[in-house]
Amino acid sequence: MMGVMETMPQVHRVGGLIGAELRGLDLTREYPDETYDAILRAWAEHGVIFLRGQQLNAEQRDAFAARLGEIRVRQELRKEPEQTKAIGEGWHTDMTCFDEPPKATILFCEEVPPWGGDTQWAAMGPAFEGLSAGLQQTLLGLRAIHANVRKLGYSYAQTDPPEPSVAEYDAAEGPVHPVVRLIPETGRRVLYVNPEFTTRFEGWTRRESLPLLRYLFDFGLRPEFITRFRWAPGSIAMWDNRQTWHFAVNDYQGQRRVMHRILLAGSKPIPAV
Repeated sequence: MMGVMETMPQVHRVGGLIGAELRGLDLTREYPDETYDAILRAWAEHGVIFLRGQQLNAEQRDAFAARLGEIRVRQELRKEPEQTKAIGEGWHTDMTCFDEPPKATILFCEEVPPWGGDTQWAAMGPAFEGLSAGLQQTLLGLRAIHANVRKLGYSYAQTDPPEPSVAEYDAAEGPVHPVVRLIPETGRRVLYVNPEFTTRFEGWTRRESLPLLRYLFDFGLRPEFITRFRWAPGSIAMWDNRQTWHFAVNDYQGQRRVMHRILLAGSKPIPAV
């Protein structure tokens, strides 16, 4: 019979404003609901959490993810040595061009190159809190269009498409999300725009939106809002897709990298007002 301490993860911050490592768990074992409740609390509080030394097969990956939410997508991300394009090279939040973007992403590491291949995350809760009170108030009243204007897919063979014109951005259709959304578990207000999918503010043109969007995109990448993770086989990174951006660093040309990704179903973003 496992004791209370054996079932509760040890939470160790990896940065002042984003990220924590969970220790003391072996995900090949069965744990009570209280363990998964603790994982969910740490996840909501820290934005992205990491586990190491977890050698899981496909069935075990599914079982773990299903305890945290409804599985929406399963995908292998395999970059072979001859491939030069990496998925997720730009800062983004997964699939905000959908009405109900995934709540979270879990990435399981199977194989990594001897160097490079790190992933970075940026925290949009601290980013919003770092803005002036006046700008916060302005953003609370705004909504923005999210669209896949560049038609990006999930293929390592894909080449970068040309940058769309302003007219294409203005004409792009997609869901309208609040610029500041609420994280119900913590009551935190977070900035909910991202460089990949946020095209313009509702009722604004692309040209009118760009100065403020660019300011927010630049502000969100201040060093104190960012954490970086070095992968190893058996590592797991889990990020709250509602309150983070992420970026796959493509600095391992000629090497293989194999990951398994699970997306958890989400819901319509809740406005922070």
